[in-house]
Amino acid sequence: MENLRIFITRVGVMSLGVWLTFLMASFLVSISPGAGAINTMNSGINNGVKSAFPTILGLQLGYGIQILAVAIGIGAILASSTTIFSLIKWMGVAYLVWLGVQKWRLPGSLGNIDNGENTKKKQFWQSAFVNLTNPKATVFLVALFPQFLSNSSTSSYIPQLFLMGGTLLTVDIIVMFCYAALASQLKRFVNSTSRIKLMNRAFGSFFIIAAIMLAAYKKT
Repeated sequence: MENLRIFITRVGVMSLGVWLTFLMASFLVSISPGAGAINTMNSGINNGVKSAFPTILGLQLGYGIQILAVAIGIGAILASSTTIFSLIKWMGVAYLVWLGVQKWRLPGSLGNIDNGENTKKKQFWQSAFVNLTNPKATVFLVALFPQFLSNSSTSSYIPQLFLMGGTLLTVDIIVMFCYAALASQLKRFVNSTSRIKLMNRAFGSFFIIAAIMLAAYKKT
């Protein structure tokens, strides 16, 4: 623990206590159910934990771009512009509804069973777009980062941002793998056409509910 404290303090220009508080906040954010978790669980139950890897990586690409945008100041512009915020939000809503409808229309068989390259690429980019079109993440990051940044010197911001961004992504990867593992355990119970169809419609409904929640979200 002492070595961790020294590393965090020297490299991250952040006290261990502050970082641990940020770590806890990161877990709470990742664990809270959302479109990313639904997408990961959908991949886990269809293809298993290992095959959910492209989905999880895609989510991290979208999340990483959001973090980078906030770090360089673009996030503040997006968060403050009602027009841009609404545009991104409704793109996300439309995409989640489309995903939900696609799941509802699937027949009584597991979706992405063939784990070929095309399927993996589709999983990756679909997941990246889910996180990219979630302006709630941008608003959250814009509000979160300043609470943990030390203003002792401008030069310390970059290592702090790297540390916080790396923490957010690492935590989210771990949590998403847990979601995929949990969902994969349900696969043994989905052993008939009717149950598979019910599962597809359940996940389709979850995507649409996530879209409704995103549509109802307003900046405070």
